[in-house]
Amino acid sequence: TLFSTQVVFVQMFLQLCISYCRNSKQCQLYFVLPIEEAKRGLQLLKESGLEKMYVSVAEPFIHDRGDFLGKLVQYCKHDLQLPSVSIVSNGSMIREKWFQTYGKMVFIFISVLKENMYKVAFKINSVINTFNVDEDMRENITKLNPVRWKVFQCLLIDGENAGENSLREAERFVISDQQFQDFLERHSSISCLVPESNQKIRDSYLILDKYLSPFYSSMRFLGCREGRKDPSKSVLDVGVEEAIQFSGFDEKMFLKRGGKYLWRKADMRLEW
Repeated sequence: TLFSTQVVFVQMFLQLCISYCRNSKQCQLYFVLPIEEAKRGLQLLKESGLEKMYVSVAEPFIHDRGDFLGKLVQYCKHDLQLPSVSIVSNGSMIREKWFQTYGKMVFIFISVLKENMYKVAFKINSVINTFNVDEDMRENITKLNPVRWKVFQCLLIDGENAGENSLREAERFVISDQQFQDFLERHSSISCLVPESNQKIRDSYLILDKYLSPFYSSMRFLGCREGRKDPSKSVLDVGVEEAIQFSGFDEKMFLKRGGKYLWRKADMRLEW
């Protein structure tokens, strides 16, 4: 198979501005890929060895009240038989009905009430920056008791959160490597902590784009080697084998950062 590491970080859902824009000229309009096209792309990835899908976007539950997302989750779990599907969300738009229908199929990267009732293994993502680098989160993380706490160092990506035409300005959030290390040492007693420095983040994910519009082909791998996200040709147009050559993926760094772990909830021996 093409994916010996078998992970794809998928960004292919509607991105919306849910807060005001500082410069309206910077706003971009994104469209949702038709579900059958999304399924076709996922099928191609599965045939190339995909085992885990990780969905991250501004807020994936915005579109169609999460129904579009739920249908893709169901397709990945039931039709493609993927061992793991994870979703990053702030939790504000997840409804109990959604959990009743799809909850057992996913990991959720937030603090979710009633996670035991719906058998959802939840994880926490924290981006460490100038405004929280001095905090002590040990007590709260211990109380929340996630199965995994991923701690990221704030990373600048040209055109996304840095540079002249970026949609967001993150330069003032950046911390030094030493500051990040100090934060990790302060929280070293947390057994579920998974640190991801800028060095580990940059090329250790396979990323599919979210730029779904009439002007761009979607489902392109994004390489970050040059400090920006450079797209490949679309998986839907040229297939996985050709598109992945431009992904910049560093498999050794993926393994070094602990990207390969127990993905199946059944293997985690969780007490529900």
